[in-house]
Amino acid sequence: MLGNRHYCYPLTITDYRSRYLLACEGLESTRSQFAFSVFEQTFKEFGLPKAIRTDNGGPFACATALFGLSKLSVWWLRLGIQIQRIQPGHPQQNGRHERMHLTLKKEATKPASFNFLQQQERFDQFIRVYNNERPHQALGGAYPGDVYTPSARLYEPPPQPDYPFHDRSVRVTRCGRICIDRRKINLSTAFAGQTVGITEVADQIWMVSFMHYDLGFFDKETGRVEPALNPFTPEKVLTMSQE
Repeated sequence: MLGNRHYCYPLTITDYRSRYLLACEGLESTRSQFAFSVFEQTFKEFGLPKAIRTDNGGPFACATALFGLSKLSVWWLRLGIQIQRIQPGHPQQNGRHERMHLTLKKEATKPASFNFLQQQERFDQFIRVYNNERPHQALGGAYPGDVYTPSARLYEPPPQPDYPFHDRSVRVTRCGRICIDRRKINLSTAFAGQTVGITEVADQIWMVSFMHYDLGFFDKETGRVEPALNPFTPEKVLTMSQE
C-alpha cells in the first residue's frame, strides 16, 4: 500500500536465462486489462518468448475458468507462447523470479512511496541497477544486461485462428458462450471474442477446439462444454525445458 492509501501491484517480467528484468510496472489492480498493455509493450521492445512461467494467480490464471485460463493467458496462446504454470504452493519452481521479487521488495518498496508516480520512479531505478550495476553470482559475476539477448521472434498482432478441418468456426460471445442456431453453450469468458472450431466427432456430440488445443465436448442435451484432458496441468511444468 502506498502512502496515499492506494494499493500498488508491481507486475514484473524477467528473462529466465539471463535474469534480465524486462519490466517492473506498478498497477492499480491484478485484473487482466491492466496487464495487457505492459506485456504488449514488453513484447514490442524485446520480442516474443517461447514460454512464460507464472504462478496460478491473477491475471495469469483464473481458478474458476476452464483449465484455469485467463483472458491474458489465452492471448499468449494466440501469440504462440507456451504456458508454464508452477504447482500451487511451490514457488521454488519459479525460484529465479521469486528471488528477484525479494530483492525488489527490500530495496524499492520499504517504505513505500506516497503515490504511483514516485513509486514507479523507484521501480525504474531498480531496473537500471538490477540489470546493469548488480553482478550476479549465478552469472559468474556478470550483469544481466551483459548476458541478455532479445528474442528473434518479433511481436505482431496474431491472425485469427483458422479451422479448415472443423465443421464450422464460431466466435465466442462476451459472456463466454458459443451460439449455434438457437442454442447457447457455456464455454468460458476467458475465450470471449475468440474464434473456436466446432466439429461433430460422434452422433450428436461435438468437439470444441481453440487453435490446436481441444477444449472439450458438448452434446444435444447439455448447455455447457465438458472439459477434455487439461493440456495446462501444473505437472506439465516439470517436464518442460528449464531454459
